[in-house]
Amino acid sequence: MEISALQAKATQIRMDLLQMIAQAQTGHTGGSLSNTDILTALYYRVMNIDPASPKAADRDRFILSKGHSVESLWSILADRGFFPKEELATFSKFGTKLIGHPNNKVPGIEMNTGALGHGLAVAVGMALAAKKDSAAYRTYCLMGDGEQAEGSVWEAAMAGSHYKLDNLIGIIDRNRLQISGSTEDVMGLDPLEDKWAAFGWHVVSIDGNDMQALIETFEAVPAMNGKPTLVMANTVKGKGVSFAENVPHWHHHVPNQVELEKALAELAATFDNYEQKGQVR
Repeated sequence: MEISALQAKATQIRMDLLQMIAQAQTGHTGGSLSNTDILTALYYRVMNIDPASPKAADRDRFILSKGHSVESLWSILADRGFFPKEELATFSKFGTKLIGHPNNKVPGIEMNTGALGHGLAVAVGMALAAKKDSAAYRTYCLMGDGEQAEGSVWEAAMAGSHYKLDNLIGIIDRNRLQISGSTEDVMGLDPLEDKWAAFGWHVVSIDGNDMQALIETFEAVPAMNGKPTLVMANTVKGKGVSFAENVPHWHHHVPNQVELEKALAELAATFDNYEQKGQVR
């Protein structure tokens, strides 16, 4: 997909996930909206994946370490054809596979996540395995910024650098908000880029809601041979819905009917703008 088509696709995914959350009456709305552009770039342009062969040995690996923001990932996996899109209606219902965190019973999911701080360590193992096997696949791991308070993240960061895993890409959804407020009030992280650089990673700081910047950054990997890459994706929590943007309450807020209709109207207008310009494919 070209950049404009990716932007349109991200808008569609935001509409899908909002409807899924509203129907289920549960979900992590703000963080899913903020990470949608990142996941869209990866799943529709960057990663080597095949919905028809989700366990292919040469596939790129993706781990959603911030597992609570799974709604955008479920929407994308369904849209890509890893499972029927109709199953999104079962999200968080009794007996469903589409629970509130990634579940490896679902095609396209590498590991169950939910307890924060675990994803990067597993990603390090996958990247190290690729090196040992002389395999070409890459491993991508998306973390939350609140998650950076977990000590296990930094143990994994140290290992990634030690083993010179330039096939490993860590991504931080740096929206600066977590469930209890600003990340800097809860547990100060800045200067976060400097900390990752001190742990031996090549750090790239970008606008994480800018599709062009995301594609250019991911397609430049490995940016430095012998070093893992950390993409500091500066995003807006609640991105795409004006009244949800940068509002901590929307971390786990389920939109009511009025809010849902207003949000969908905003997103539909954005999508229609792409369509009128002939940018949707």
